[in-house]
Amino acid sequence: MNLDPNMRIVRPDRGGVAWHSPRTAPFRLAGFPWIERDGNYRRLPLSSRASIREPVDALADCTAGGQLRFTTDSPFLHLSVKLTAPADMYHMPATGQCGFDCYVGGPRRKRYIGTTRFRPDADAYESALFEGFDRRKREVTIHFPLYQGVEEVLVGLAADASIEPPSEFDDDGRIVFYGTSITQGGCASRPGMAYPNIVGRRLNLECVNLGFSGNGKGEPELARIIRGIDRLKLLVLDYEPNVSLEQFQETLPAFVDVVRSEHPTLPILVVSGIKSATGDFQEAVRRKRERSRDFARDFVSERRSSGDADIRFLNGDALLGRRYEECTVDGVHPTDLGFQRIAEGMTKAIRSVLAMKG
Repeated sequence: MNLDPNMRIVRPDRGGVAWHSPRTAPFRLAGFPWIERDGNYRRLPLSSRASIREPVDALADCTAGGQLRFTTDSPFLHLSVKLTAPADMYHMPATGQCGFDCYVGGPRRKRYIGTTRFRPDADAYESALFEGFDRRKREVTIHFPLYQGVEEVLVGLAADASIEPPSEFDDDGRIVFYGTSITQGGCASRPGMAYPNIVGRRLNLECVNLGFSGNGKGEPELARIIRGIDRLKLLVLDYEPNVSLEQFQETLPAFVDVVRSEHPTLPILVVSGIKSATGDFQEAVRRKRERSRDFARDFVSERRSSGDADIRFLNGDALLGRRYEECTVDGVHPTDLGFQRIAEGMTKAIRSVLAMKG
């Protein structure tokens, strides 16, 4: 865009920049439970490759939910990024698929400040997240791309800037979201707008995004991987739209059983699918959603009656609110407005579940 200077892509000035790896202290990464062991920005362990389907393995390299936090007095923040591939989605902005975005501020006071700028066909870029700030300490939170892999990212700060750890999460427990393309973040305009990231900022807790686009199918292999994640605090199961009613009826009880075999009192929140624009015009779509919703609600009720007091149900019908059809890009995947509404309902439900547990 040559007409509007605010839309130009400008390569940041490298003068006076010191480059840092996010994997070194005092930087802190979140949302990558296996990074210390495997050494890469991946959402599933490398050891799982032999036991999971190829699409899930490929999607695990997408960095949705990854987060970098630190405190600095640098007047600017640059990123140098090497992706596994360029943007290639027709219905999702490149900034959401392949970009990083940045918030400044402490717990529950984080404010959005900027998103990386790059050519949509770029698989490597340098970009400024902010520049020209005054020299005072700020806590920084950077969200990783939602629908692309990251081979390398370096943080560029003033050579004489201080770098300190961020503030702590409210506790060291992790909330794990297992689900669909919507869980992964399709089609948010930038990473911070995916609903698990919004929930994490509001609750000041680490969230692990295990949304697998079109491939969150409730497989027992994923349940076994999830039950092995350290410091599990709560599990959100939001995969119903990726499976048929019959598959949902078969997989949900088995998935919960696998997790319960090692975590008998872990809070579990089962979420039914959101309403879609197509459901208003295709009766089969609407009926499938409604029957799946009713099954999930009844399943949770039965489990609670059988003594599992730590499982809850959230009706996805209400998550997008009124005019839900205006909250999507394509009738299915939410816009930023849709993700804000989902996050509001999710946050309320999670707070309630955790309060009962506490």
